[in-house]
Formats: sequence, structure tokens, C-alpha cells
Amino acid sequence: YRGLRTKATRLSEFNQTEIRAMLGSYTKVLFVRDPFHRLIAAFLQGMGISPSFSTFVQEVLDSGTHSSSVAWKPLVSLCRPCHIQYDYVVMFGFLRQELGHLLRRVGLPVGNLLPELTDSQVQWTYRWLSEQMFSELSAQQKKQLAHFYRWDLAAFPFPSSFLSD
Repeated sequence: YRGLRTKATRLSEFNQTEIRAMLGSYTKVLFVRDPFHRLIAAFLQGMGISPSFSTFVQEVLDSGTHSSSVAWKPLVSLCRPCHIQYDYVVMFGFLRQELGHLLRRVGLPVGNLLPELTDSQVQWTYRWLSEQMFSELSAQQKKQLAHFYRWDLAAFPFPSSFLSD
């Protein structure tokens, strides 16, 4: 937003008039990913020092939304989709087709800007990983995770999420 030259980086540091002006001047894009896949990625990247996925999930559940890690916080607490009207919501797993559409809509050339994405392989891999990791969890942990991410599951279409079941 050209009207404000400041070092503030958080939207909450501006007043409501400035926020409306800024948000009105940008194309707002939200990238979303199945919360269970986000947990798997955080675990595999070593974001927790847990020996097992089940232990890691329990640590996440115990820390709740008070944890400082954005890797597993519910998306609705991070991106405020009820307060910000996003122009585009891009789902992980459909990046190639959605990014091409987005680039065309904002007037950018699609050709060389899109990386080579193999969405179908990513979806298959995460399906397999999800099955393996989900089987490690107790029924109580599964129920708690579904409750923890209930607003994400309600706000975004994750029809094949293990947490939706």
C-alpha cells in the first residue's frame, strides 16, 4: 500500500481505516492445505523433537492455539477468512491448475512463471502418508484433532481429509 511508508508488518498494527485502504488495494490470495497434511509436514521437517507422530500430535494438542508455531495452528486463526475477503483461495494439491488461473486473472504471463508441479503424485503421497500416520493415533487423539481443526474443516473444502471423517 503506497499510502503508508512504515516498518509495521502486522495488519493489527494499523487502524481500521488504514487496514481497509490497504486490503482494498491488494489482490488477496490465501493458500490453504489440509490441516492433517500440515501436521505431517511439520513432523517430518523435525519441528518437534518427538520420537513418534502420536507423541508429536499430543504435544500439539496440549499446546493448543497458544503455541507460537504457525506450522500447525488452525488456518482460520492465522488468516482470518471471516474478516478478510480474499480474492483467491488456492488449495494445496491443485496448485498447477489454480496458479495458472490466478496468474491469468491478474494479467501475468503463465508460461515461464509456473514451476513444474506434480499435483497427482503429491496427492497420492499424502494420501499414503495420511493413512500411515493416522493409524498411529488413538481414537481420542483423532477426535481431539478434528475438534482442534473444526473451523478450518468448516471454512475450507477438505473432502478427503482424515479429520473430516
